[in-house]
Amino acid sequence: MKKVFYLKTCGTCKKIMAEFNLDGWELIEIKSAPVTESELAEMYKLTNSYEALFSKKSTQIKAREIDVKTLKEEDFKALILDHYSFLKRPVFITGKEIFAGSDKSNLEKLHQFFGS
Repeated sequence: MKKVFYLKTCGTCKKIMAEFNLDGWELIEIKSAPVTESELAEMYKLTNSYEALFSKKSTQIKAREIDVKTLKEEDFKALILDHYSFLKRPVFITGKEIFAGSDKSNLEKLHQFFGS
């Protein structure tokens, strides 16, 4: 099942998603439908890292006075499950691959996947 996890108020998510034909993709808005433990487990299988799925740009880091350098894998997992803003976004899951976040190399791989 092809899925995109995104935040509807995120301009970057909207811009990236608009670049691709997402007909047939399940679109999951993470503020109204927070990531479940099983969905996060599916993402983890493809990355082998909760840190790779963690947004170090989350406003919650400063608000909660979190020292990211001290976090362990289980901490990243717990935080992602606790608040939607800790998930890097958007996250595209193709079934075999995952593309998480908006960094340049990730977007290049996503364009290759879509053949654009």
